[in-house]
Amino acid sequence: MSWTTSADLKAQVLRLWDNGMLPCELVVPSGLFPRRLTLKGPSSADLTNRFDDVRRWVSDILQMPHCRVVMRELRHRVIGGNAIPDEVWVDSVESALDWIGKHRQARTIRAAVDLSQQRESALVAWISKHASEVLRIGDDWSKLLDVVNWLRDHPHPGIYLRQIDVPGVHTKLIEKYRGVLTELLDISLPGGVVDAEATGAANFSRRFGFLEKPSRVRFRVLDQGQRLLAAGDDQDLTVNSETFAALELPVRRVFVTENETNFLALPPIAQSIVLFGSGYGFEMLRGTDWLNRCELYYWGDIDTHGFAILDQLRGSHEHAASFLMDRETLMTHQALWGTEESQELRDLTRLTRDEVALFNDLRDNRLGHRVRLEQERIGFGWLKSALDRLKGSEPRNDVPR
Repeated sequence: MSWTTSADLKAQVLRLWDNGMLPCELVVPSGLFPRRLTLKGPSSADLTNRFDDVRRWVSDILQMPHCRVVMRELRHRVIGGNAIPDEVWVDSVESALDWIGKHRQARTIRAAVDLSQQRESALVAWISKHASEVLRIGDDWSKLLDVVNWLRDHPHPGIYLRQIDVPGVHTKLIEKYRGVLTELLDISLPGGVVDAEATGAANFSRRFGFLEKPSRVRFRVLDQGQRLLAAGDDQDLTVNSETFAALELPVRRVFVTENETNFLALPPIAQSIVLFGSGYGFEMLRGTDWLNRCELYYWGDIDTHGFAILDQLRGSHEHAASFLMDRETLMTHQALWGTEESQELRDLTRLTRDEVALFNDLRDNRLGHRVRLEQERIGFGWLKSALDRLKGSEPRNDVPR
């Protein structure tokens, strides 16, 4: 039967809630109600052929609560005149809320609107477009307004998020709602105190003038003749990026590896250090100008993401060379190949000709299905031979001693 049922009509009202039209009406009335629902009923022929079905359908529609049914007279040459439902109307927001049982959610939205009108009226328009988000936030909405008000009174505070001294507001709350807070603060704060270039949730602190967690650089001194610590043989150090940039270490070679075991096991090498990388992103090396005077080697997995990270490193340090990421190393260790879970499929523009050829073979699965060779699977003897070849090269005259 193609006639509209009472369940169909209720579903139409529920869609008004799900698509945001009904929640928006709670904030900014737009004349959504009274609203006529779509109703498809029986024809004159159905009165003759399916009279009992028609009678049950009429009873079903007339028994619906929270709506107004308009009847029309349907005359038939055999059974005479009969009144059947022709229109179904929902006359008000309250009737719609009653029908679909959303009064509790409506109270949450209205409470957020009332509170915002008292404290930050510019945000009412945001609520009208993001009512479902307000429902997710619930009772935390007042705390978000506290953050907005505090930042308006303390623009560009220059402290850590942990140091905001507002009752009920803590770091985890801000981290949970960073995306929402970014939108609310962009609306509420003067443009001059917002760093518009700092975009994305990860840059929340910089965008609104908080101190950022300092990036850290972990490195080992591989030259046994150099000591940064007065005691101990282990020269495994972690410093913030600013300190690292200011060290001006008297080294010739800098290795970057993504694997901690390789980082710890790299043997002694004169005038050299090794950095423990962190995958994509090399913000920790920003401002370390003395790296440009060093030979910089990146040692990553031989897979598509390994080459993508190398490509990214060259965006800031174009002289970086790959180390043990060549075809000979890959083919020699074929018995140790693994499978890359997901591949980097975009073109990489900063690779050498040989690197591009190997990357394309890996990306296009010409050597096998999602082939990868993890760096820690490379034989230690193979590593030492590669390092010996580097040690045999002539030192550069522009490297500080």
